[in-house]
Amino acid sequence: MSENFFQKIKRKKTRKIKVGDVSVGGESQISVQSMTNTTTTNIGATVKQINQLAEFGADIVRVSCPDKESSKAIKEITQEVDVPIVADVHFHYQRGIESIISGASCLRINPGNIGSREKLKELVKVAKDYGVSMRVGVNAGSLEKNLLEKYGEPCPQAMVESATATANFLEDLDFNQFKISVKASNIFLAIESYRKLSLVTDAPLHLGVTEAGSYTPGTIKSSIGIASLLMDGIGDTLRVSLSSNPIDEIKVGFEILKSLGIRNRGLTIISCPSCARQGFPVIDTVAKLEKKFSYLTTPLTLSIIGCVVNGPGEAKKTDIAITGGKSNHMVYINGLADHKVSDDKLFEHLVELIETKINEIENKNSSFIASVQ
Repeated sequence: MSENFFQKIKRKKTRKIKVGDVSVGGESQISVQSMTNTTTTNIGATVKQINQLAEFGADIVRVSCPDKESSKAIKEITQEVDVPIVADVHFHYQRGIESIISGASCLRINPGNIGSREKLKELVKVAKDYGVSMRVGVNAGSLEKNLLEKYGEPCPQAMVESATATANFLEDLDFNQFKISVKASNIFLAIESYRKLSLVTDAPLHLGVTEAGSYTPGTIKSSIGIASLLMDGIGDTLRVSLSSNPIDEIKVGFEILKSLGIRNRGLTIISCPSCARQGFPVIDTVAKLEKKFSYLTTPLTLSIIGCVVNGPGEAKKTDIAITGGKSNHMVYINGLADHKVSDDKLFEHLVELIETKINEIENKNSSFIASVQ
C-alpha cells in the first residue's frame, strides 16, 4: 500500500494536553497505553511491569488506586519509571488528590462514580495546582443512574451526555487539560458513541473497546473498533483492553497503528499463510523472526513468502524479502532481486541481513540528528 494512500487519513483537529512529558491531541503522534494488572502496593512488581511495558513501546501506563495505600505507592513507583503514570480512580475523589500529590501525571475519573460536583471541584483545584491532566472515562457498564433512567439502557446519546456534562463542568472551572473516552464492550455502541462525541468536543479522545475479552477475540474486537475510528480521523491515544499480558496490549496497539500507516515501530512482516507450494517453512520462520526481534523499535519491513506466485510483487514494497524456490531462495534488498540463499542457511542469513539493515538505518538517523544540532 503506497504512502500516499495512507496520507488520506486525516485526523480531526483536537486541542493538545500533556500527560507528563507526553503530548496528547493536536498534531501529536497517537500514543499507545496500557494498564498494570499488579497490585499497586506491590511496588516492585508494579515497577517491573511498567518498565517492561515501556520497553515494548508504551507511552503512558495506568495503575489502579482503589485505596489510600495504592495512591500513596505512586510516589515510589514514579521514581523508578520513565513513562507518565495515570492513576485510575473510582468512587473516592480523595484517592485522586493523594495520587496527584504522590506524583501521578494524570487521573482517570469516571463520571458514573466519582461523586458530587463539589468533590470533583476540589479534585480539579488540586489538579490545576500540580499541573496534572485528567481523563473523563465514561463506561457503558457504569453510567450515571439518572442517564440510565432517562434512556432506559446504555446508548450513544447517554454516553455522550455523560461525557459532555462532566467536560462542560471542568471547562466552567477553567480546566481544559482533559481527554475523554466513551468505552463499551459492544463495538457498535463504542464506535457510534465516539463518532457522536467527536462532533461536539475538541478535547483529545482516548480510544478503546473496554473489556474486549481474551487475546484473540479481544484483539479482533479492539482492532475493528479502534481502526474504524482512526480511519474516520478520530482518536489521539488508545488502549487495547485484553484479558492477557499487558504487553500484548502494547503489541496489538502498535500493530493497529502500523496497519493503517499511522505509526511504525519495529518489524512489519508481510507473510503468506503457506501451502503446498512453499519452498521453506514459512510459519516457523516468521515465528522465529518475531521472537528474535521482539525488542526492535526501528521500523523495518520484511516480506516472507513461500513461493513465486506473489513473492516478487510483495518484495518490491519491503526493505528485505525472501521468496521460496525449490532449494535456493531469492533474497531481495530494497525491492530488488539481490542473491540466493540455501535452505540450511536461510534463517541465520535473514537475521544477519536484518541486523545489518538496522545498523544502517540507525547510523543514518544518528548522522542526520548530529548534522542538525
